[in-house]
Amino acid sequence: MRIVVDFDRCESNGLCVDIAPDIFEIRDDDLLYVLVDEPGEDRRSVIDDAITRCPKQAIRIEYASAG
Repeated sequence: MRIVVDFDRCESNGLCVDIAPDIFEIRDDDLLYVLVDEPGEDRRSVIDDAITRCPKQAIRIEYASAG
């Protein structure tokens, strides 16, 4: 599982940071950073919440294809 952010859509409003501060961070430049782009499955429910609550729908999960 890999977190992907569409930075063209992201407003850096911080909802994802409030939900998962160990995964997302907004720095002094007011830009969003993904701290852990390949978190473990144990963080899946928190990441799903961040995806669902993102008002710009800028966050998604990608899975590596086997093969």
